[in-house]
Amino acid sequence: MEQISAKELKQWMDGGEVFQLVDVREPFESDIARIPGANLIPLGTLENRLDEIDKHKTVVVHCRSGVRSAKAIEFLRAKGFTNRLVDLKGGVLAWSDEVDPSVTKY
Repeated sequence: MEQISAKELKQWMDGGEVFQLVDVREPFESDIARIPGANLIPLGTLENRLDEIDKHKTVVVHCRSGVRSAKAIEFLRAKGFTNRLVDLKGGVLAWSDEVDPSVTKY
């Protein structure tokens, strides 16, 4: 599974890379800590919200630490997604450590 570091993701954002950022955590987690620009689609709702995932763009998926995002990518592949799906290594915790320490760790 392809992964991207938090620093690389920030470079993509700053450089105008075209991609969709999907957060598969729960709403209460997003209330605690967020990566700017992420679309919140909790893992448990993903099957019913597949139409919100752009099949024509690179999709970066994140969660708190990387476990749920990897499951989400496996699920999307099983549902026929053939676009580039990238896991944010270390999730929002890595974002807090490597990019924005103001993002709360929980």
